[in-house]
Amino acid sequence: MNFTPPTHKPTTSIQTPYIIAWFLCLVFYLLQYSTRSAPSVMVNELVSSFGLTTVGLGSLLGLYYYTYSFCSIISGAAVDRWGAKYTISFGALVLAIGTCLFGWGDEWMASLGRLMQGAGSAFAFVGAVYLAARGFPKKYLATAVGATQCAGMLGGAMGQSTVAWLIHGVINWHFYWIDTGLLIALIAVFLFVMTPQEKKANTAHVGKASASMFAPYKSVLSNPQSYLCGLCAGLLFLPTTVGSMTWGITFLTQSWHVGYHEAVMRAAMVPVGWMFGCPALGYLTDKIGRRKPVLLGGIIVMALTVAAIIYLPGNTFPPYVLALLLGFSSGAAMIPYTIIKEANADDVKGSATGAINFLVFVMSAIVSPLFAMFLQHLGHGRPLSGADFTKGFSFGLAGIVLAGALTFLLRETGQKKQ
Repeated sequence: MNFTPPTHKPTTSIQTPYIIAWFLCLVFYLLQYSTRSAPSVMVNELVSSFGLTTVGLGSLLGLYYYTYSFCSIISGAAVDRWGAKYTISFGALVLAIGTCLFGWGDEWMASLGRLMQGAGSAFAFVGAVYLAARGFPKKYLATAVGATQCAGMLGGAMGQSTVAWLIHGVINWHFYWIDTGLLIALIAVFLFVMTPQEKKANTAHVGKASASMFAPYKSVLSNPQSYLCGLCAGLLFLPTTVGSMTWGITFLTQSWHVGYHEAVMRAAMVPVGWMFGCPALGYLTDKIGRRKPVLLGGIIVMALTVAAIIYLPGNTFPPYVLALLLGFSSGAAMIPYTIIKEANADDVKGSATGAINFLVFVMSAIVSPLFAMFLQHLGHGRPLSGADFTKGFSFGLAGIVLAGALTFLLRETGQKKQ
């Protein structure tokens, strides 16, 4: 099916009120990424407190991705229909409540809190991209999307390195979650006050049939390019969401025999690499006016780096080099987020981002528990070895190669496309 997006008038100048709201949404996105990655540095504390096995804890933490993927669809439709003011601040408030519940110490409250964290977090990136598309000229959109993900990766790095330092000498892990939830609630208030009110958010729209809220997805999901973007980005996210942020520290301590604190610092270098890779690769695509060459180049570097991590001895390269390189090249995963917005109409920007977020994280939701069970099967009840991780992570490498093949099917949407 051929799809030609309708003509539209892109933003041609800086819109300061939206830029201010976008910046606040970056803080929201940073904090939600911190809550996503923080459990990886407190596995022993959580297992002891909840009375779970490591695999059981993995299943509990994986609840995040179920609600995140589902609510990505809702957040995209909601922001297109009601605008950013109410939608994003509501998402931040849900995340705040879920974060506090997770720190209470009861397993059922932690499960509910993790579900609410995923639901609220789904509004952060969708909202940030929505605001960026209205605040920045089109020629800077990929750069803005890269900067948005940069903020998220900063939160991911803080969720490992900073949180590990906090809970092992400054505050109890319970208080970390409760204090972070209160901070997110404060950000929700600022977002509500500072985000511009849009004309679309009026009673006339609210009075329409609720089904019309999801009407933009008919346009987005009838475009084959949307599915290709989601599958490509999803495959590129798995090495970080399921690999580094969940199993990275365990891999380093049990396979490379790195000390705990050193393993935390090394794992944190992956999101640090993202911090630089996302805006740099986004800027490069804007600079050359093409998306696919930069995406394919990032995928090639990413595949080579993952291969080096899982097949070569741990001391082959200097510490931190491979983690930084993996994070930097993983920034290519954000380019499909720009492509899907450019391959669809201007009035479905939020839904396009919601659709790709859904496709990306429903993959993480499915793969996360399956990967944990696969590692458990490989270990046969004993501590996981380097050979076990090599077999498990090889599937991630195969996914990266498949993403590279899908790149050739994507339509070039850059300004200098032929």
